[in-house]
Amino acid sequence: MKNSSSTLAPIMEGFFIERLMNQKRVSKETILACRDTFRLLLKYAQCELGKTPSKLQLEDLDVSLICKFLNHLEEKRHNTPRTRNHRLAAIRSFFHYTSFQEPQLSAHIQRVLAIPTKRYRKREIDFLTVDEVDAILDAIGRSSWIGRGDHALISLAVHTGLRVSELINPCCSNVTLGEGAYVHCTGKGRKDCSMPLGRTVSVIIEHWLGEWSPKPPSVQLFPTRKENKLNRDTVGYILGKYVFVAGQRCSSLLKKRVSPHVLRHTAAVYLLQSGVDLSVIALWLGHESLESTQAYMNSDLTQKIKIFEKTLPISAKPVTFKPDDNLIEFLKAL
Repeated sequence: MKNSSSTLAPIMEGFFIERLMNQKRVSKETILACRDTFRLLLKYAQCELGKTPSKLQLEDLDVSLICKFLNHLEEKRHNTPRTRNHRLAAIRSFFHYTSFQEPQLSAHIQRVLAIPTKRYRKREIDFLTVDEVDAILDAIGRSSWIGRGDHALISLAVHTGLRVSELINPCCSNVTLGEGAYVHCTGKGRKDCSMPLGRTVSVIIEHWLGEWSPKPPSVQLFPTRKENKLNRDTVGYILGKYVFVAGQRCSSLLKKRVSPHVLRHTAAVYLLQSGVDLSVIALWLGHESLESTQAYMNSDLTQKIKIFEKTLPISAKPVTFKPDDNLIEFLKAL
């Protein structure tokens, strides 16, 4: 009975079904991220220990194995330290749940929970210049239905800064055109949001929707050939295809790692360069705190140049503040 209580399979089933799905009701994306982490971990444990995943005991997932697995992610799978930390966060969440299910293994569990996250160098946020965005959009052939859909998808992404999940979820009925045009979508953390559409992108989306008439409103705004929902990988492939073509004309694109999230960064930097306050940009992007938004200030060199131009040259004589006599008298009287 003691052996069966520490068998990994039932504990992991309880973690996903009871903890994540029923109690916390996390999003599908969170569940898939945790699933992928444990699929990788269990396959690695099978290779290291010679046990099938269903035969593993909780004690088999000790500190030594998990640390070697995290190193394997970086060295063999070439994951970044940030991805490694995300995998570790999922493992910690599981062991935190396990601490209440298997209190007799508290020492083993605490050792796993004590594995530290890895510090890493935070790179400046990548974003595209106006010329680079124009080159990508011009590389999209709009003579075909697929091309026009790709053009509308990328235009919407770069003009609004929507996340990939927010781009692929809306249906045709979620778009409102005319004066005050906007698209309604479900954002990160299952929060509903409405994103206004500028005049340029509003016309593009209106023409795109015209090609769907008289399709039902429940059809995805950007579907596949079989009218199914796009996924993240497909959006990345679509963008990468046009970035490669545009790179022949705009060589700076070949030096950048352009992903759908870079389009989101690009929209944020454009807002910053237009003089929009950081707090408004945070609201626009749906950030929980200003800390995430401040990274754009650090990445945009033009903002630093504007600040630098307002400072005195090094050779200039510093200006000191000299209060007048009335102010001195006021201070003395305090």
